[in-house]
Amino acid sequence: MTDRSDEGQIIEFPEPRPSKAREAVGQVLREERRTQDRTLADVAEQAWVSLQYLSEVERGRKEVSSDLLDAVCRSLGIEVADVLERAAGRLRLRSQGNTVMRLLAA
Repeated sequence: MTDRSDEGQIIEFPEPRPSKAREAVGQVLREERRTQDRTLADVAEQAWVSLQYLSEVERGRKEVSSDLLDAVCRSLGIEVADVLERAAGRLRLRSQGNTVMRLLAA
C-alpha cells in the first residue's frame, strides 16, 4: 500500500496482517474441510457463500460473520462452539509460545 506525502514523496505502508483470531478460525475450518476430504467449491456451494470468499476466510484474510460461520459449520457437520474452542486452543498455544520465546530472549 502506498500514499504520497505533502512533499510528493511516496510513503510505503506494510500490508495489514490478518488478525490472529481470524487466522485461527480459518485454519480450523480449512483443517476440518480437508479432514473430510471436501473441496472449497463443495463447502462453499452448500453454505451459500462464494468460493473466493470462503478461501479468504480460510486464509484469515476476511472476517467471518456469525451467520456465515454457522452456515459453513452446518455444511461441515460440526458445531460452531467446536470451531471456536479449537481456534481458542490455537491462540493459547501461540500465546504460550511467545511467552517462552520472550523468556529465552531475556
